[in-house]
Amino acid sequence: MADDAFFMKQALQEARLAAEAGEVPVGAVVVCRNQVVGRGRNLTETLNDVTAHAEMQAITAAANTLNGKYLNECTIYVTVEPCVMCAGAIGWAQMARLVFGADEKKRGYRRFAPYALHPKTEVRSGVMADDCAQLMTDFFRKRR
Repeated sequence: MADDAFFMKQALQEARLAAEAGEVPVGAVVVCRNQVVGRGRNLTETLNDVTAHAEMQAITAAANTLNGKYLNECTIYVTVEPCVMCAGAIGWAQMARLVFGADEKKRGYRRFAPYALHPKTEVRSGVMADDCAQLMTDFFRKRR
């Protein structure tokens, strides 16, 4: 599970890039066979698109890299618990694993759609949770 921290650090790098661009700092990477095959960060403000979440960007990039829509040998690392939309996309992609950092109590998928993921998807939460949550806290503190 040491690899989980390694890849979460890469997702955190994406989240920091999002924050620098004025986006809510959420980052994601998709990993297959120990290689990053997709990266994403929130682009909702940049693209004026409410669906441009980090997970959606990373899933699309991974599907393009692997030339296939099913990512059943992949793990997605996300700095914050995915929303219902992103959990649905992770489910449709049949992702093998979801690893996320900070909980999202207001809009996280576990609150509204706990069965959105594919039944075989393994979930690990709390990886570098403090670092992930602090990035969000700092971002919103600066905006208020």
